[in-house]
Amino acid sequence: MSNRQALIFWGGWEGHEPEACSRIVDEMLTESGFQVRREQGTDVLGEGDLGRYDLIVPMITQVQVEKEPLQNLIAAVEAGTGLGGHHGGMADAFRMEPAYQFMVGGQWVAHPGDIIDYRVDINRPDDPIVAGIADFDYRSEQYFMHVDPGIEVLASTTFSGEHAPWTSGVVMPVVWKHRYGAGRVFYSALGHVAAEFDVPPMKEILRRGLLWAAR
Repeated sequence: MSNRQALIFWGGWEGHEPEACSRIVDEMLTESGFQVRREQGTDVLGEGDLGRYDLIVPMITQVQVEKEPLQNLIAAVEAGTGLGGHHGGMADAFRMEPAYQFMVGGQWVAHPGDIIDYRVDINRPDDPIVAGIADFDYRSEQYFMHVDPGIEVLASTTFSGEHAPWTSGVVMPVVWKHRYGAGRVFYSALGHVAAEFDVPPMKEILRRGLLWAAR
């Protein structure tokens, strides 16, 4: 197991505390037997064949990326490298790149009310990623996303409409998985800042999801 390779690339908007979060995920993967490479920025995506990694974790928000490095990333996942991540570090990494969003399965568009209390409902208690985890209350940004209808939703949240009345009753995916070519893709919308890793279900769902996504 110790020969499995993971790449974390981090950066972008500082409000998501990308460096601190990347260190936590680095430790999480190392404890699970990965050799982890952690790099700031997107330059690493341009370094030839990314297929040598079993898992790639984007932790970068709202940056621009050159076409060739992005295509390297997409090609690696399509060929079997796993992709996994959380919150804006994965679902708002490259806002101008629909090909990336197609791979992820969704794109962040809003968080009405900013930091609020909301409920996370487990949709697939039979799935190993969320098995044994009950529905739970959460305080963070409640992500409103544009999502691929083909994703497999593991957890969701229902919008109250308090902060955007037209969203009342909307059921929104929070945790999902799907396939992109031969690659497994996992995403969790939870985890705005590093302190949220102290919430046990948030951290455990992400840990299990990353392990599932890895080749």
